Amino acid sequence: MTSLVEVTNMYFHYPRARIIAGEAAWTLEDISLSIQPKSTVGIVGESGSGKSTLVRVMCGLLRHQQGNVKFNGKDLSEFEGDGANDLRRENQIVFQNPRRSLDPRMTIRRSLSEPIRALHNRQPGDDEIIATIERVGLGREVLSRFPHQLSGGQLQRVGIARSLSVQPTILYADEPVSALDVSVQAQVLNLLMDLRDQLGLTLVMVSHDLGVVSRMCEEIVVMRHGRIAEAGRTDSVLARPDSNYTASLLKAARAASLERA
Repeated sequence: MTSLVEVTNMYFHYPRARIIAGEAAWTLEDISLSIQPKSTVGIVGESGSGKSTLVRVMCGLLRHQQGNVKFNGKDLSEFEGDGANDLRRENQIVFQNPRRSLDPRMTIRRSLSEPIRALHNRQPGDDEIIATIERVGLGREVLSRFPHQLSGGQLQRVGIARSLSVQPTILYADEPVSALDVSVQAQVLNLLMDLRDQLGLTLVMVSHDLGVVSRMCEEIVVMRHGRIAEAGRTDSVLARPDSNYTASLLKAARAASLERA
């Protein structure tokens, strides 16, 4: 089976990266991983480990300097012109903070219509927009509202609906519940799992929470300082970690769980 996403010996640094020994310091270094169609993959690590940057490179939002990144067997450098829109349609991101990812001047209806107009070059019908918002558990009455009139949980559902409106193949969820109240986090995570199953999505979950990843993801990629510390089947990695760093994350997660209890 052809991997949906294939990353091989990839290096990336930002244009204004700090210089060490005359060269830009790499933000991501020697990254190799593959994501299979309809799989659920978790990318975990501390803040600053490179998780979100990796997602943006895999989506084509950032261009790597060395190595190869392929989507559905095609190198990202080949997605140009109209092909860039094809790549954007297939790869969608649910961002961490829903209040920042939605334009406060747009109604929810317009926010849902915008990606379809931009990436499918057509105006969506009313029935399509209603079906999109109802798919994420919200009623049509929210379509006339503005982002400031909705709760954080409602806004994240809108953000998910917006990403799904263009019918992507892969959905990247970048810390999708970290900005939400604990009371609604489980609801949003359950929604993502239901949508994954209903739509046959490939789901990549970026999180610092091992509990979330262990519950939702078949595969896990552990990031540290811009490198992959460990990767494999989630149950195997968490049961018998090869990396001391993964073991330390597990220990911290267990301690936090005991404190909550």
